[in-house]
Amino acid sequence: MRCGRTRPFSRPISGTTMLEIAGLNAGYGRIGVLKQLALTVGSGEIVAILGANGAGKTTLLRTISGLIAPIAGRIEFDGASIAGRAAERIVAAGVSMVPEGRRVFAPLTVRDNLTMGAYLRLRARDRAVDDDLASVFALFPPLAQRAGQLAGALSGGEQQMLAIGRALMARPRLLMLDEPSMGLAPLVVGEIFRTIERLNQQGVTILLAEQNARMALKVAQRGYILESGAIVAAAPAATLRADPAVQQAYLGV
Repeated sequence: MRCGRTRPFSRPISGTTMLEIAGLNAGYGRIGVLKQLALTVGSGEIVAILGANGAGKTTLLRTISGLIAPIAGRIEFDGASIAGRAAERIVAAGVSMVPEGRRVFAPLTVRDNLTMGAYLRLRARDRAVDDDLASVFALFPPLAQRAGQLAGALSGGEQQMLAIGRALMARPRLLMLDEPSMGLAPLVVGEIFRTIERLNQQGVTILLAEQNARMALKVAQRGYILESGAIVAAAPAATLRADPAVQQAYLGV
């Protein structure tokens, strides 16, 4: 894809960089996926990572999260390197991910799934965990009504709410979501994206990897387009929405 009016746009709109990635190479064994990737996320922003299936979006989020070790490059969160750190240390630093496909613990109850998201805080005997559990139930009333039910019995939309709530229980400052609209009905997708906006208004910085470019660019301030593991365009969301090449390739125009 060639974007006619987009230019590299690496500086966050907020002016304060929370996440900075430069020269990142990562993959699986000998299979390279990400190639010299660079991006920034500013404090308080919603930044969208757009791309087709297989473009490298999940690999990017898994590398930031510590689930994949980078081959080369720099990943800094709040000015400190997190490249190659253990996943639990990255969570403790303030970064949480909602994985593609939700991956709730089906044999556990809704309440137990949420509690699992706070496991590091529970180890530290954080007394505010119950307060945050109440906040998640207020954010997602269907979860409060099903707190004692097994997660595997929930609908797809409810499981997505549960996956987001579980990530929030770690009290992240950067919340990363991998394909939150996947497999959900349009009405549910709309509710999930309204929740994303609401969380951002409450001060949570969000990195959103999503194939549904139309919805992602409606809520994001900036966006990056990923193809074959490389950034091919980066611009404010409004600029990407107006770009004819983006419209044709991702917006169905």
